[in-house]
Amino acid sequence: MTEVNVRHLRLLEALLFASTSPVPMKVMTERLPEDADIPALIEELTGHYKERGVNLVKVGNAWAFRTAPELGQQLTIEREVTRKLSRAAVETLAIVAYHQPITRGEIEEIRGVGLSKGTMDVLFEAGWIKPRGRRRTPGKPVTWGTTDAFLDHFGLSGLDDLPGMDDLKAAGMLDKRPAIQTLGTRGALGPKADPDMLEEPAEEEDVLPEPLDPDGGEDDLVAAEAD
Repeated sequence: MTEVNVRHLRLLEALLFASTSPVPMKVMTERLPEDADIPALIEELTGHYKERGVNLVKVGNAWAFRTAPELGQQLTIEREVTRKLSRAAVETLAIVAYHQPITRGEIEEIRGVGLSKGTMDVLFEAGWIKPRGRRRTPGKPVTWGTTDAFLDHFGLSGLDDLPGMDDLKAAGMLDKRPAIQTLGTRGALGPKADPDMLEEPAEEEDVLPEPLDPDGGEDDLVAAEAD
């Protein structure tokens, strides 16, 4: 290979390395000298990099350096990304924690707004809530409660370790709206439930959650930190 061809080859190699996207033949023609034999240069570079960690490959009508296929898997890095729950999910989790066992409708009554199915799905998939049975009311709605995973994640030994009324008032987090009167398992947070309203032991099919909504309804993510 002549000295001129070597310069052309180096220039083409540098052009391909510096480009953030595949380089079309038209761009090569514009950037290299008129006397450069571009097809021959591409063939030379292709052969040179054939057994290297990167290969020169054709991408449509352009050319680019790409990681050798057999090495790609070894360069893959997987990271677990944690993101915060949405405000709706945090509120829902708090309501379930303090008023369990509680139905979806009762959660909506306390919050004062409709509850997206996606919110419950996120908390269920995170392993922080689970079905607890069914309420002895028309329709027999599923009741929900927290799990041991919820206690472990928030550093609680039991539900008795949840912040009390005074703690919530001091933090300015207490909702002044009255809680529904059929719940009440946390002392001052509500009266004791009517025995006739307590959930009945459910058969296996009773405690299964509703099918998850693939569309969700809120931009909640499972791997989360609740601040």
